[in-house]
Amino acid sequence: MAPPTASPLLSEAMLQRFRERAPSYDRENRFFQEDFDELRDSGYLDIALPVQYGGPELRLDEVNKLQKRLAYYAPATAVAVNMHLYFTGMAADLLRAGDNSCEWVLREAANGKIFAAGHGEAGNDLPLFLSSSSAKRVAGGWEITGHKIFGSLSPVWDYLGFHAMDTSDPNAPRIVHGFLPRDTPGYRIEETWDTLGMRATMSQDTIIEGAFVPDEYVPLVCPVGFAGAGLFQLGIFAWGLMGFAAVYSGIAQRAFDLIVEKTPTRSSVALTRSMAYHPEIQHGVAEMRMRLDTIDAYLARTVSDWASGVEHADWPIRLVSTKYVCVNAAYEVVDIALDLSGGAGVFKRNRLEQLFRDSRMGRFHPANSMLTHEIIGKLCLGVDPDEGLRWG
Repeated sequence: MAPPTASPLLSEAMLQRFRERAPSYDRENRFFQEDFDELRDSGYLDIALPVQYGGPELRLDEVNKLQKRLAYYAPATAVAVNMHLYFTGMAADLLRAGDNSCEWVLREAANGKIFAAGHGEAGNDLPLFLSSSSAKRVAGGWEITGHKIFGSLSPVWDYLGFHAMDTSDPNAPRIVHGFLPRDTPGYRIEETWDTLGMRATMSQDTIIEGAFVPDEYVPLVCPVGFAGAGLFQLGIFAWGLMGFAAVYSGIAQRAFDLIVEKTPTRSSVALTRSMAYHPEIQHGVAEMRMRLDTIDAYLARTVSDWASGVEHADWPIRLVSTKYVCVNAAYEVVDIALDLSGGAGVFKRNRLEQLFRDSRMGRFHPANSMLTHEIIGKLCLGVDPDEGLRWG
């Protein structure tokens, strides 16, 4: 199984440079600045922009193929870029649906501006639908206070997409979805990113302390919970979660290919032929291949349906399920690959070591296992996910 073919926006020469730089970014815990500059110069960051904004207007299924290929060579680069793409992709989908509330996002992206995600919050397991950050209505906009985590692209973003809660009416709290411009007073970025994997993303904490965000950068104010969900939130889930699935699919494909390439050259004193003839090696490779086929089929169906506008009534279930199945299956592939490496994979000089650490990060991305099972179980059983007491 070969990775997706190259694109003028993502040339083979670029990918080889990304592959060579990825280990040093990881080892030095350094932002992928050189990769970022090349991707920006090539127009890759504009792939979801509609034609009238200077982009090729690639839909979710086409973007996913490119993201998988990028992740095959440079996982952290791909997952960080996904944060920008899920805003531009969502904004493009809204515009095609007749909603121009995020049209300015497309204009700014066309002018080279970078969007990043400020949705992560410690202790909040319902991203987008609840928030530990506060939004206070003031003249001309909102005053935002909160502590955001996992802020990928921290060194380069121009706008941080955020959500915060307006509790001025305790009986009708609202979620304020907005974008914090980088030149806004009242926030700071704290360098906290020293992690297991995906180290080059530089996903630092952002501390917002009463920053003013004008109404022009607040496209949506809605009720908390699933009751306030619409195409804005669903679009973020589609582009964000399916982007994660594509990235970790690329990691799994790379791990599989490394094992298949290396195994025929390995030997054992107990064998007369290469390790490729060991029955348990064959078993492991078969398990990896079947999981890869599952990922490919499941993800391709979901993103194709989204891109072609299929009106599934259960889109929330399909999106969180696809992400969960694909990301977890990808981790299983890399885990098996490490087993089959014969111990060589634990050394830092072996690419599998970094792939293993990077692959584990996918299970932290929303929706995590607990939230995935809660959403799917409740919606299938007809249980209101917005009940005051979620458990008990």
